[in-house]
Amino acid sequence: MAQWDEVLDEMFRTRRRALVGYAYLLTGNMHEADDVVQDAFVKTFRRGRRANDLPLAEAYVRRAILTIFIDSRRASSRLRDTQVRLVDDPARASLAPTVDTRVDVQAALRCLSPRERACVVLRYYDDLTVPEVARRLGMREGTAKRYLHDANAKLARELGPRPGAARPFAPQFPATTTEGAS
Repeated sequence: MAQWDEVLDEMFRTRRRALVGYAYLLTGNMHEADDVVQDAFVKTFRRGRRANDLPLAEAYVRRAILTIFIDSRRASSRLRDTQVRLVDDPARASLAPTVDTRVDVQAALRCLSPRERACVVLRYYDDLTVPEVARRLGMREGTAKRYLHDANAKLARELGPRPGAARPFAPQFPATTTEGAS
């Protein structure tokens, strides 16, 4: 059985890039994603947590990423609510049809609340079932369904219907690669 510091080293070397990609889907900003992952590593391993295998340790870090993201958004939204907004976000107001789909999806994800965004990422990127999303976020299944429904409606308004799709919107995230896997 590996020691926690060996697991930390192995995960940092082999899974860090995938974890930053995961955090990027939540934050929409590479620098912020990197900071969130660093904070998640610290939060997970600061006391020598008894995560002695890589999958368990990664599950802890992914949960910490979600918690840190949601907590930071909650705090920043409270701050924004106390400040006067003087300027609209022009990037979200009109997206040119020639803009890369990735930019469109990133902009659309920014219109979601932190919980909605977390639900969408867990459901469509991590490919979790609704009960698994609810369990991961510590909420009831009906609440997770509501967040997903509201998020899908917002994303459909932002992105428009997909050509030939039966459902108005179901995000299609690019596949991630696992580092160190052969």
